Amino acid sequence: MNIDASRYQHWQVEVDATGLAWATLDKAGESANSLSSTVMSELARILDGFDGKPPRGLIFRSGKPAGFIAGADIQEFTQLDTPEKGIELVRRGWQLFNRLAGLNYPTLALVRGHCLGGGLELALACRYLLAVDEPTTRMGLPEVMLGIVPGWGGMLRLPERIGAQAALDMMLTGKSIDARRAKRLGLADDCVPPRVMDNAAAMLVLADQPRRRPPLLQRLLNGPLRGLAARAARKQVAKRARSEHYPAPYAIIDIWQEHRGDALAAPELIDRIVRSPTARNLVRVFFMQERLKGFGKGSASPARHLHVIGAGVMGGDIAAWCALRGLTVTLQDQGIERIAPALQRAYAAYRRRIKDPRDLRRVMDRLIPDPDGHGASRADVVIEAIFEDLEAKRALLRKLDALIRPDALLASNTSSLRIEDLHGALNNPARLIGIHFFNPVARMPLVEVVAAEGADPEMLQRAMAFVKQIDRLPLPVKSAPGFLVNAVLGPYMLEAMRAVDEGLSPETVDQAMIAFGMPMGPIELVDMVGLDVAMAAGKSLAGNDAEPPKCLRERFAAGHLGKKTGKGFYDYRKGKPAKAAAAAVPAGLADRLLQPLLDRTQQLLRDGIVADADLADAGVIFGTGFAPFTGGPLNYLKSRHD
Repeated sequence: MNIDASRYQHWQVEVDATGLAWATLDKAGESANSLSSTVMSELARILDGFDGKPPRGLIFRSGKPAGFIAGADIQEFTQLDTPEKGIELVRRGWQLFNRLAGLNYPTLALVRGHCLGGGLELALACRYLLAVDEPTTRMGLPEVMLGIVPGWGGMLRLPERIGAQAALDMMLTGKSIDARRAKRLGLADDCVPPRVMDNAAAMLVLADQPRRRPPLLQRLLNGPLRGLAARAARKQVAKRARSEHYPAPYAIIDIWQEHRGDALAAPELIDRIVRSPTARNLVRVFFMQERLKGFGKGSASPARHLHVIGAGVMGGDIAAWCALRGLTVTLQDQGIERIAPALQRAYAAYRRRIKDPRDLRRVMDRLIPDPDGHGASRADVVIEAIFEDLEAKRALLRKLDALIRPDALLASNTSSLRIEDLHGALNNPARLIGIHFFNPVARMPLVEVVAAEGADPEMLQRAMAFVKQIDRLPLPVKSAPGFLVNAVLGPYMLEAMRAVDEGLSPETVDQAMIAFGMPMGPIELVDMVGLDVAMAAGKSLAGNDAEPPKCLRERFAAGHLGKKTGKGFYDYRKGKPAKAAAAAVPAGLADRLLQPLLDRTQQLLRDGIVADADLADAGVIFGTGFAPFTGGPLNYLKSRHD
């Protein structure tokens, strides 16, 4: 039996011959489902309609290929300009999902694709959760990444479902889990392939069996031992985030510990969180991230074969990442002995991510050593990632231009050379695009897509689509030395090394910026980039100075090139810097170190290297880790002057 479809704009509801009700969310005019106020009010009306004649069970599913539910409607967060509006938004979801959880007939969420935030809170309010076993199925409560808390029941029900420790870990980091892990944790009652998902959902609901309970220890940590779990969680959070910069994770712990996850019991805290500058800025960062994702949409068929020339740290890691994302990758260098270390690094990285040996083998099979470069002529995308030498790159590009397919995308991963300076080697210069990754490739989400004057628009769009295909954020920039990210990092790192030349310890300089909110200090960043890279940047790094800083020159001359050699400004033991205790940070040091970065960002915007201030802020946040709670360097400047 179909329910009158005209009653709902976003839901389709039908009752099948067995008496099961199926509620399908297909949000009108959107590619993904989100829980707007209209969607939520329609859900309340659906439940109203079943009050008089309950079904045998109610199954929620998505009508979108993109996934189940992406979360609440983030646009509505931007309209919470009074305490009353913020509390009302929390109350609406809390009360509706409590009503759903209290129904006297069984309910089930059939989760295929992403199920995040409010979407997972809806699923948790159902009696059962059935996960579809596909790579795209992911479940999580990422509200903390927007500076807010999961106020619609997630803080209550996730610890009840999977135990306090696993639940707090998910809520405090915002990380998501796949279908199989969801089943292992007890979040999902079962995990099934898509071909049987509807039948499995119906059988699970009609069986109406009791759910599995978490182990006794986890039940105790969600009850009498709650304080113990809360103390441990606060210690972990304190290692990653300061409460003055990111109050939301601390609020999650407090509301869970003191109010069993009922956000309405702490209205003043919720108002302080929801309308905080951090939440406002992190929501802004979310929309900037969505804008970057949009640059890669609407292109031709995805790339299947990538050829990378240069198996050093950068080229090898680009190849490894792209193989992990499903491409066939041929990796070229001057001999197999140069390619082998890249394959070894890839295997070690894959083993940490991939537990199934068969899946690990399949990924490794896609990463193919190719010392003779046979793959170049067959590839959809060809990226040169050799050392930063203009003539060497020109000679290589000249060979590739005659070898690769006419329709192949040709790209350079240069970090400092202008794309125009590489044009002389090519018969068709317009086809060359810069695709500039950052180190470490597997962790840095931004990729600069560099267009020289007269670049082919179709190739530029294909480059951005390729970046999106491999789950990275494409940022269109114009060709100039250092583009955006390296151009702003250069003066920042230079000022930090000048401070070391003046007698401050590297630890003190780094501590000043970590206290500001950076994920890493500028001196440790120099070590990660490599002191040889910093030296090679020469005048680009040193600005108008003829000489790089003394502390850099001396270490470079001694062969101390940073993390990759085990010694730079710091000694590296097991990959981590050995730091002495930092001295007291001099007043104003953070402002001094930041100013060159802020000035250069403004200059690059004026020069048109990026199209607008939002893209400049997005590029510096996602390319350098610039403190996200500030909303980016230009937004930070604006807030200082307001």
